[in-house]
Amino acid sequence: MIDEHQLRNLLNSEETDRIERTVSVTDTDKFAQAITSFANDLPNHRQPGYLLIGVKDDGTLSELRVSDKLLLNLAGLRSDGNIQPLPAIAVKKFSLDGGEVAVVEVQPSDLPPVRYKQRVHVRVGPRKSIATEQEERILTEKRIAAARSFDASPCLESEMNSLALDLFQLSYLPNAVSSEVIEENHRDLATQLASLRLWNSKLGCPTNAGILLLAKNPLYWLPGAYIQFLEVDGTSLGDAVLQEKRLSGDLLTVLREADSLAHLMIESRPVRDETMRERMVSTYPFIALHELLVNAVLHRSYKSNSPVRFYWFSDRIEIQNPGGLYGDANQENFPNQSSYRNPVVAEAMKVLGFANRFGSGVTRAQAALQKNGNPAAEFKFDTHYVLATLRPS
Repeated sequence: MIDEHQLRNLLNSEETDRIERTVSVTDTDKFAQAITSFANDLPNHRQPGYLLIGVKDDGTLSELRVSDKLLLNLAGLRSDGNIQPLPAIAVKKFSLDGGEVAVVEVQPSDLPPVRYKQRVHVRVGPRKSIATEQEERILTEKRIAAARSFDASPCLESEMNSLALDLFQLSYLPNAVSSEVIEENHRDLATQLASLRLWNSKLGCPTNAGILLLAKNPLYWLPGAYIQFLEVDGTSLGDAVLQEKRLSGDLLTVLREADSLAHLMIESRPVRDETMRERMVSTYPFIALHELLVNAVLHRSYKSNSPVRFYWFSDRIEIQNPGGLYGDANQENFPNQSSYRNPVVAEAMKVLGFANRFGSGVTRAQAALQKNGNPAAEFKFDTHYVLATLRPS
């Protein structure tokens, strides 16, 4: 994050395509559009952009007093799911003569085009607008050169007919791109897929995320991309297995089947509260299983041939995903710190309705367990896996 000296230089400079000033403290759309345009970095500065709140167009201060609520709202723009993929931002308050300034520093994205509410915003000089078809193409080509995550990388030897294109057109595209853009869209299918990080235009093949989300048979390329379910009549894998299932297919199918299975397995019983009224209590709250299964699918390593393991023992449930904690996340800051091994898959979770906010799944699961009367979920971390254990109420 910049220091006070650098901020004063920004205040004294002209408003460029890397600086936006505003005196509003409530215009969330304006803030998010600025963040999106800086993350897209269409001019390719490869430098941060800055949203300065509490600053007039001429660079003078508006006598603003920056509240904690404003800072929280600004920081929350990253994870509320409306900006996809997640931008890298930092928020800080500065106290200067003449007022306070809230600064949002936005790093250029390695996975453009970035969208806010399904629209790609760009900024070139004083112009701020929705990206044209050519500008989206430029952003897509930038991503191909910079892509680092496994899910954004090309899945070599796959091709267009490897994908279930009706799934893309009917289920994914309408939720990922605004209806106005779709109506005006004259782009071919490959360009539409590439704009959503599901196709590598340079190599002419789907990305790994495209395979996970849309392939007719994802396991052909990614053999571990499924959930293995076991119901065990006992407390160890040496006991009798009552049922075994492999949940496979595109991620939408896998997660829907996992939710359906969880609903079928959960048992409910009536209990009386202190007023002697009966209420139903489940052995496990569905929302906790849902959040932890989505979390495992999202954060797992798809380089591994191991599946996500969903084991239902008589005294507990275990959900294990291949791949340890990633990036800045560690045992000390888990689950408050989230780093995304699979940012394109993370975007898909929001697009497909499996996530509302990012970084809150484990917290929501723990809250649901507590409300239902279950012990808190226990987590074990290894370099090769993360294991969540739930116990019945």
